[in-house]
Amino acid sequence: MSLYLTAIGLIFALMLAGIGVDRLYRAFAARNPRLGPFRKKDGGCGSCSGGSGCSGGDKSCDA
Repeated sequence: MSLYLTAIGLIFALMLAGIGVDRLYRAFAARNPRLGPFRKKDGGCGSCSGGSGCSGGDKSCDA
């Protein structure tokens, strides 16, 4: 039973850590707009204007 509770606690802690990292990432991006656009959650490039190279080949930022 203790192993079960430990596993649940560990999964919950990892989930909270992931949420915390995402919030730190968003705060960093908001404080540093001069670094350019960051990757978007929708899977798009998000940084074509910065010359990331995603506009060439089969990937397009307009898609």
